[in-house]
Amino acid sequence: MNISAMNRKIYDNFLIFIVIFIVVFSYLPASFSDDYPIGPGDKIKIQVFGEPDLSVETLVGDSGTVSYPFLGEINVKGKTVLQIEDDITKRLRGNYLINPEVTVSILAYRQFYVNGFVKRPGGYSFQPRMTVRKAISLAGGFQERANKDRVKVVHANDQRAIAYPIKLDDIVKPGDIITVERSFF
Repeated sequence: MNISAMNRKIYDNFLIFIVIFIVVFSYLPASFSDDYPIGPGDKIKIQVFGEPDLSVETLVGDSGTVSYPFLGEINVKGKTVLQIEDDITKRLRGNYLINPEVTVSILAYRQFYVNGFVKRPGGYSFQPRMTVRKAISLAGGFQERANKDRVKVVHANDQRAIAYPIKLDDIVKPGDIITVERSFF
């Protein structure tokens, strides 16, 4: 095998690797926090590269705001981490910094709640992609008289607070209130 044929084979293998890499990574889901709307009870970290005085860890208040150095109260309710980064970057640029590099991360999600006929009703720490089945397990599992087919949820962002039927394999959202009803048999 001559050098030209060997180089061609290496080049072909490299192209195949690149195509596979692009295909695989184009189907990976975005990070949960990229689409997650921040709300009261979430704990976030705001960092500005090279500016330790502008880096804070804070709990989002009931009003959906956080207190931030130089900028005061910032409304973060309903915004994603990327939107908050963009907002803070724009507000710091010019008046305070030339080219701020802001990153926002979620340190802790707000709780979800499980009540009704479970062994330990209460609030529990949310984790992305958690199912109703896992949430009920955190609450100690079903009580003996629980109706496993009659589980309802009130979503935190539902202004009407309507309880909808939910399946055990459905995904829980932060702030959800899950209720397990009683079986009559």
